[in-house]
Amino acid sequence: MTAHYVRDGAVAVVTLDNPPVNGMGHSTRVAIADGLAKAAADPAIRAIVLMGANGLFSGGADIREFNTPKALEKPTLRDLIAMCEASPKPVVAAIEGNCMGGGLELALGCHYRVASPKAWVALPEVRLGLLPGAGGTQRLPRAIGVERALEMIVTGDPVLADKLSGSLIGQVITGDWLEGVVGYARNVARDDSRPRVRDRPATAPDDPGYFAAARAKAAKGSQNLPAPQRCIDAVEAATTKAFDEGLAYERELFLALMNSPESRGLRHAFFSERAAARIPDVPSDTPVRTIRRIAVVGAGTMGGGIAMSFVNAGFPVTILETQQAALDRGMVVIRANYESAVKRGKLTPERLEQRMALLTPTLSYDAIADADLVVEAVFEEMGVKEAVFRKLDEVMKPGALLATNTSTLDVDQIAAATQRPRDVIGMHYFSPANVMRLLEVVRGRETAKDVLATVMQLAKKTGKTAVVSGVCDGFIGNRMLKQYKAQASALVEEGASPQQVDRAMEAFGMAMGPFRVGDLAGNDIGWAIRKRLYAEDPATRKQPIGDRLCEMGRFGQKTGAGWYRYEPGKREALPDPAVDAVIDAVRSEMGIKPRAIEDREIVERCVYALVNEAAHILEEGVARRASDIDTVYLTGYGFPRHRGGPLFYADRVGLANVIASMKQFAATTGADASFWKPAARLARLAGEDKTFNP
Repeated sequence: MTAHYVRDGAVAVVTLDNPPVNGMGHSTRVAIADGLAKAAADPAIRAIVLMGANGLFSGGADIREFNTPKALEKPTLRDLIAMCEASPKPVVAAIEGNCMGGGLELALGCHYRVASPKAWVALPEVRLGLLPGAGGTQRLPRAIGVERALEMIVTGDPVLADKLSGSLIGQVITGDWLEGVVGYARNVARDDSRPRVRDRPATAPDDPGYFAAARAKAAKGSQNLPAPQRCIDAVEAATTKAFDEGLAYERELFLALMNSPESRGLRHAFFSERAAARIPDVPSDTPVRTIRRIAVVGAGTMGGGIAMSFVNAGFPVTILETQQAALDRGMVVIRANYESAVKRGKLTPERLEQRMALLTPTLSYDAIADADLVVEAVFEEMGVKEAVFRKLDEVMKPGALLATNTSTLDVDQIAAATQRPRDVIGMHYFSPANVMRLLEVVRGRETAKDVLATVMQLAKKTGKTAVVSGVCDGFIGNRMLKQYKAQASALVEEGASPQQVDRAMEAFGMAMGPFRVGDLAGNDIGWAIRKRLYAEDPATRKQPIGDRLCEMGRFGQKTGAGWYRYEPGKREALPDPAVDAVIDAVRSEMGIKPRAIEDREIVERCVYALVNEAAHILEEGVARRASDIDTVYLTGYGFPRHRGGPLFYADRVGLANVIASMKQFAATTGADASFWKPAARLARLAGEDKTFNP
């Protein structure tokens, strides 16, 4: 059973028990309904308590039933809420841990609500491109006031339940949880009023422009996505319509959003992240190695960020450098990052000192010999990394995991520098490593399954979204990025400006255009990779404009000049006539007469370059599933989440349409024929009228 029924004197306790989050799937809904009916029919029962097992109330809908017929089978969540409201005996929702989405909507349908001091409540449906569909937009404004409810519903942000004491929450229970909840239920059983949230008024703010201002704010902060606007519409309806009319209107809006492309993209993103953790040949019960102490080799930008990621999760970290000055610099930067968090109110001074206390700087390899995991984050050059791994092989204890943070290099070649290649794995972090969620986990040819399982578990503990990649130049993300940047560069050669390319991609929804990204990350990084590729394969397509800017020392924000110029101490990207002069000179040397290029062509060429390379990656087995590639680009490269990722976007466009556009680009841009030749996987799926994501 996914819900249990017990009697405690005159109180019936119905406990949701559907791990991991007490999701309200069909079997759970049936069990709750049975419990409510059983309690109503028992003359000895005076009150009913709904609570959750394992320290939490409910995370809402059971995601395993999302988009399946079972989600609509009776009793629906709306049926359960109606049962609670109509119960002849008072129903108390006992909120412990998380109470999210449909869980909070169910609690709002109960006559009373109590909470533990650390309980959190939220209606996060907007993050899936939806709005609460079981009365949340109508009941929450009546429970806590329109303004507070609107903020919760439009942002989806969780709120501590005890902050809503006196409105949503009747009592915060301290001490023994079950005893306190049952005691509260006994007390309310003496009062036969059984108050319903639906009977309270929802009073609009006095400001007549309140909802218009809320819509403007939501439009500015959400790329004009429809869900936040429909949330506002539904909450406003709570103030103008009778309750049942508002409920019907909410349902109408919910169903429209369910079929919107934005919600489909956001739901795909949600499920893709969860699928990424599943590795077909590494069962979930694979034993993992114990990780207690961690070492990081390199105290630069990446090394410091990686160290912070572990420290933030409570792991002690030893940071190794070869020079005292570099080590001191790295520690200063880490402290400065934490001090910035303190100034922003994100961290207390006490927590700052606790985290710094977990960091141990050292110049000696001997000081890291007992670490359970060591992450190398040194200069991106194979000889340097091989030397580090030979030393790590010599000093690290048996069974320690040896990880490289390389972003492009051959993990198998790095592993070959050791006598223990089974212990070697790639952990490719993204800058800033303490902020970015993506972690590409690179599985080498000989990487042991328990090593892979350990790193995947560790990623989760440190708040990262881990995606497994095979070994190839650039892995998943940077291999695709190479083609994306090649198209951006070609577009500028042909007539677009860097500003136009950036604007077009940002209007599409990218967090930042390709040239602004280059300036932020450092153009010298890409330049170093290009020079390596030019040497390895002289046929590699050159990027003469970007190369020339780097030859001029224009590495981006850190040098005050890149594709744009930057005022001292500021991050605003300003157009620079010096860049225009370089572009004009290169076009002249290449014999190119610049042409007008539409934004649509910019978007299609950049995105379809990603799609085609992703299809090659799938065909080669570097990535296991299309949704993994989508997750990489959503969490690490700023691809618009509501579009679901490059491959989900291509599915929506239609793969035959993608190929038709690619053929047109091949015919009109002068690109070498191989660039726009459809990958085998793309051509096959298009020919069979199938999609990347089934």
